[in-house]
Amino acid sequence: MQRFEELIAWQKARGLTRSIYVATRVGPFAKDFGLTSQIQRASVSIMANIAEGFERNRAAEFHQFLSVAKGSCAEVRSHLYIALDVGYLSQPEFDGLLALAEEVSRVVGGLRASVDRGRGSGAQHSALSTQH
Repeated sequence: MQRFEELIAWQKARGLTRSIYVATRVGPFAKDFGLTSQIQRASVSIMANIAEGFERNRAAEFHQFLSVAKGSCAEVRSHLYIALDVGYLSQPEFDGLLALAEEVSRVVGGLRASVDRGRGSGAQHSALSTQH
C-alpha cells in the first residue's frame, strides 16, 4: 500500500463519517450543536488518525494512531446512544449507524493487530498488504 486512501479501514471510516454527517443535518439532531459537533469530530478523528498514522511510515506510531482511532470509534458509539435516548435517532437509524461504527472498530482493530504483528519485522507497510 502506498496511500492511506487504499486502506479498507480508512474507506470504512469515511463511509461512517459521511453517514454521521447526514444523520446530524436533519431534524432535532441538527439543532443540538454540542452533540452534533462532538459526534462529527469523533468520526472525523477516526479517518484522520488512520491517515496520519499511515503517513508517519513507522509501525509503532501507526499502531498508536490506530489505537486512538479505535477509541474514537467508541466515542461515536457512545454519542449514538445519547442521540437515541433523547429521540434524535429512530431505532432503525441508530441500529444502522451503530453497525457501521462497530464494523469500523473491528476493521481498525484488525489493522492494528496486523501492524503489531509486523512491528517485530520492521516492515510496517508489508503487514498492510494482507488487510482485507
